[in-house]
Amino acid sequence: MSDHPPPSGTSSALPSSTPSAEGVDSLGVLAFLDAVESAELVEPHSLMILRHGRAVASGWWEPYTSDRLHLLYSLSKSFTATAAGFALAEGLIGLDDPVVSYFPELDAEITDPRSRAVLVRHVASMASGHEEETYDRAHALDRDDLVRGFLLLPPDREPGSVFAYNQPATYTLAAIVQRVTGRSLTAYLRPRLLDPLGVGDVAWLTDRSGRELGFSGLHGTTDAVARLGQLYLDEGTWQGERLLSRDWVAEATREHVPTRPGAPAGADRQDWDRGYGFQFWRSRHGYRGDGAYGQFCLILPEHDAVIATTAATGDMQALLTLVWEHLLPAFRPGPLTGREEADAALARRLARLALPPAAGEPAPPQETGRWAGAAFAPDGGVCADQPGLTGVTVAGGGGDGWSLGLAEKDGDLRLELPTTGGWRVSDEPLPTAVCGGWTDADTLTAHVVFLETPHRLRVTCSLATRTFTARWDTTPLHRGPLRSMRAPDRTSRSGG
Repeated sequence: MSDHPPPSGTSSALPSSTPSAEGVDSLGVLAFLDAVESAELVEPHSLMILRHGRAVASGWWEPYTSDRLHLLYSLSKSFTATAAGFALAEGLIGLDDPVVSYFPELDAEITDPRSRAVLVRHVASMASGHEEETYDRAHALDRDDLVRGFLLLPPDREPGSVFAYNQPATYTLAAIVQRVTGRSLTAYLRPRLLDPLGVGDVAWLTDRSGRELGFSGLHGTTDAVARLGQLYLDEGTWQGERLLSRDWVAEATREHVPTRPGAPAGADRQDWDRGYGFQFWRSRHGYRGDGAYGQFCLILPEHDAVIATTAATGDMQALLTLVWEHLLPAFRPGPLTGREEADAALARRLARLALPPAAGEPAPPQETGRWAGAAFAPDGGVCADQPGLTGVTVAGGGGDGWSLGLAEKDGDLRLELPTTGGWRVSDEPLPTAVCGGWTDADTLTAHVVFLETPHRLRVTCSLATRTFTARWDTTPLHRGPLRSMRAPDRTSRSGG
């Protein structure tokens, strides 16, 4: 149904159909679009709905597009778990092996009995026995080897007895896979998962040791997320071919450890209160992989459906609640008749999705010479949201329009401002979309969307005070210079 082409590098488009032919009420999808666009705390970036193995609704909010990689944050964990599933099937790892057995160079240092009792299944299920996130403490113990830092932190309780969402646990699982295979996660997954599913480019952030993070940092398209969901929905088969063990899918997606013991029973339980599998969450409906700020892969076996989203929201439960309120009732038991007009209306709506650009004129309303070459310092002396951002300059005023220079110690990031209303999209010096302009003679406000991430930076310059402010809508979790706000280079995407 979608007018969007398959993403770059994808071997073939997903089978498609109309919503009504697959028993999906287009009016329900339209109601979801209305609701998500009017939700104050949700900025949607993409939506794909698969029913009975067919794509029935796909859309991207401009300036996001179908072929862009998007930082998936902790949705990366579900891909890491899938790599572990392949390694298990190939006899390279065992779920009941002690984690320390894969790192013999650490054996003499890891003396705490609970640390030595942590098994592969425990790090896969966030049940290492630690009662809280250990990332900062583990990193402080060893900046170069997070596995060592993690294993040097004795668990608070017996491994397997308590849940704690814990990045080093997933990092350790990923490190085990990379060690036993001798390859990066992407290189290992390429012939086993990515190529068979028809997934093109992906990119995974690495740490100082060169390991791919595992717990976060994967950049992929919404289409890649949807394909992973369909593989799990079909219990490890893809278009009739077995890729992943059915037993692994069952183990990875069942509750291994309660995520909030004592949570209310029944419908009052929130989506993070329903248990954790192997890097998948149980949900009020089905199960899911999820990443910060609204990156979701929702697998709904009871409806034979997959929903993939990317977004920027500080209230992920609100986004899930909108899915349950509007999309779930849209799934009907059989084909719907007489819905051609609704299907057509949905197709038109999906083809013109767009985030509203910020208001502003493309040039100062008067005395443009005052702005040409103007420089601005951080309001208050430091930019709290992006401390490395030390200055902003405005250049232009000629026939080529205006540009914004964002100064950091690694150099300026110069971005062209739109010459008319709307978005100005560019891939150089990195993928961005800029909107906004002058709101009065003394104020310039530009929004910079970093297109391979969920993040938007709002920059406001005051000519009267020669100061600027810069504020993230959602704070990047992988902090770094602005130039790092993109997928790793194409060499990394190839899986080497």
